[in-house]
Amino acid sequence: MSLDRRNFLSLLGVGATGAAAGGPLYASPTPESMVPLSAEWDVSWVDRVTGKHRGVFDSPEVSEGAGMFRAILWREQYQEVYGTSVTDMSAVLVLRHAAIAMVMNDAFWARFKLGKEHKIKDPATKKWTMVNPFRVAPEGTPPKWAGYSLEAFMQSGGIILACNLAFGDMVGMIAEAEKVKQDVAREKALAYLIPGIILQPSGVFAAMRAQQAGCDYMIAS
Repeated sequence: MSLDRRNFLSLLGVGATGAAAGGPLYASPTPESMVPLSAEWDVSWVDRVTGKHRGVFDSPEVSEGAGMFRAILWREQYQEVYGTSVTDMSAVLVLRHAAIAMVMNDAFWARFKLGKEHKIKDPATKKWTMVNPFRVAPEGTPPKWAGYSLEAFMQSGGIILACNLAFGDMVGMIAEAEKVKQDVAREKALAYLIPGIILQPSGVFAAMRAQQAGCDYMIAS
């Protein structure tokens, strides 16, 4: 994935679908009305959505990491234009549908050849990448783009949510490859999940819940 300025801007896509105008689609509900019935799903991330400016970036496709880039760029441009601190901004990235591949670590990408599946080449070798190119910035990345990665995004306060329904596809790959039952395959798949990424019942649930927490919505495909 090229990181020069021209390719980066083309990756973002001029005229892409914009965020919904105005405020969030839902008024924030009272805490009493949103208490989970069990601890099966970790929704504690909602308590971290406290910034004055809040956005959820819904990513159903890998699209060369466009959702991640837009979430990070949004924070940087608010800082540039308004002098806004990162702590005043809450960015939520939802990875669902085909974008679920982005939540898996390098070992999974190598084992199941996800670079070839998603048509992403290593810029150095010109061959299909054998690592998750979105997990960390590649060696030699210009300083301006060094923070454009999933791990850097989370380290700076960003929240990444993953669709459990789509995660089933990752589970299925292991089940088929190792001829094991789904529950066993799921435990193995969880070990490949990038630490810090939080599974949610579905991507729809995650996007809607983020809006209820006050986030403006943007589809990033």
